[in-house]
Amino acid sequence: MKILAIDDQQLILLSLEKKLNDLGYEVLTCDNGYNAIKLFDSFDPDLIIVDINMPQMSGLELIKYIRIKKNSQKPIMVMSGNNDENIIVEGYELGINDYMKKPVSLNEVAARIKRLTGENPFPKPKVNQSNKANGIIREKCIGVVIPCYNEATRLASKEFTDFVDSNLGYYLCFINDGSTDNTLNVLNNLAKGRENYISVYNCEKNRGKAEAVRQGILFLSKNDQLDYIGYLDADLSTDFRDFDDLVKIIETSEFKIVSGSRISRMGANITKESARKIISMTINFIIQKILGMNFRDTQCGAKIMDKDIAQNMFNKPFITRWLFDVEIFMRMKKFYGKENALKMICEQPLKRWIHANGSKLSIRDSLKIGNQLIRIAFHYK
Repeated sequence: MKILAIDDQQLILLSLEKKLNDLGYEVLTCDNGYNAIKLFDSFDPDLIIVDINMPQMSGLELIKYIRIKKNSQKPIMVMSGNNDENIIVEGYELGINDYMKKPVSLNEVAARIKRLTGENPFPKPKVNQSNKANGIIREKCIGVVIPCYNEATRLASKEFTDFVDSNLGYYLCFINDGSTDNTLNVLNNLAKGRENYISVYNCEKNRGKAEAVRQGILFLSKNDQLDYIGYLDADLSTDFRDFDDLVKIIETSEFKIVSGSRISRMGANITKESARKIISMTINFIIQKILGMNFRDTQCGAKIMDKDIAQNMFNKPFITRWLFDVEIFMRMKKFYGKENALKMICEQPLKRWIHANGSKLSIRDSLKIGNQLIRIAFHYK
């Protein structure tokens, strides 16, 4: 059986194609309606899977072409994040056979295809079928920057690969910030075979976390398929479950930045060393006074933001190596005004956060932060 899949997000198409190929289907994909029209005529598919929200030609326009212009009754399945009832009704009025709302699992997509076609096209799945039995196709695509400096011995490679295998629509960009150990080789091995979902950006010289994250953000901002861009610490002190919660908030709200917060609260697993906790509370108090905004934990290494915000806030180098999170909020305040910035930023408490051994920022470094905060206050005044 031949399937034609159309979606403007390449990350989604790659995962869908791999899954259906493994199940024995012959699949062709394209990222716009005009190419889909050409493939429909030449490929002659038995089933069409199409997204609704696409540039140039929408999914509904493509469906009209197939049903009216070509007078074809071949099965059409919509797979879209568009939950507008009027759009869904219009789709069925045009003659679609099924409407799948993202997020949706690959296993569910396969089951719906089998139900719709009424046949089993894969009595013998391919021998080299992927172990990736399932995965969730998201509505939006998310790029995540992960800065790395001398992480060779503590990088949890399997946690990263397991995550991208089961959360389709995520793209991880590891930044090697001039590491002097074997980090670069570890990262290249981690990305091997997953180049469509993981990339490694190598900085020859160590320039600090601020510049590493900035370079990664600018690199990902050139990727047209990404809707949101964020960053996460390589030690996964904030794990992917909490990060995904931040993503869900920005997807379903008007916020432009959602930042994790490690403030202790009932029901959360937040652990810090005692001395580090006292210093952190003191620093946060000073930051609040400088910002003039009551954010409780600007320095949490887990943030997700709208792509346009990322481009605006990271277009210039930061003046500090570690306190760039504070600078982001200062830039938001200066660029949009305090009242608007407060409406655009959400601080979300984490359920879990564990201080990982081997942190690059020592307590001695923390004691130097006062001078850096003074620099920030004067620079952005």
